[in-house]
Amino acid sequence: MPRSVNHVASRARRKKILNQTKGFIGPRKNVYTVAKNILEKGLTYAYRDRKTKKRNFRSLWIQRINAGARQHGLSYSELMGKIHAKNIQLNRKALADLAMNNPDAFKAILDAVK
Repeated sequence: MPRSVNHVASRARRKKILNQTKGFIGPRKNVYTVAKNILEKGLTYAYRDRKTKKRNFRSLWIQRINAGARQHGLSYSELMGKIHAKNIQLNRKALADLAMNNPDAFKAILDAVK
């Protein structure tokens, strides 16, 4: 009896990996064993950095809110404490956007919480 190999499935599996490594340089793009390892490492970095991105943006928003608040004589922590006390439902992303792009609206919020 001839040896049974599922050539179609194994070829498709390898092709899927090599298609995902298009644009890579050297054997990383066309040698399956190298491409598989590099792709796995790249996906690991992507997963890790999706988490890091959230931390980085939150930190950036806090810096922008702090800069806007200090122009009006408040620190970030004082401002956020007063915003929570007044039950203003604006998140840090929206506050940072107002502080950067619409200082008049940001000042109105500061006046409302003072």
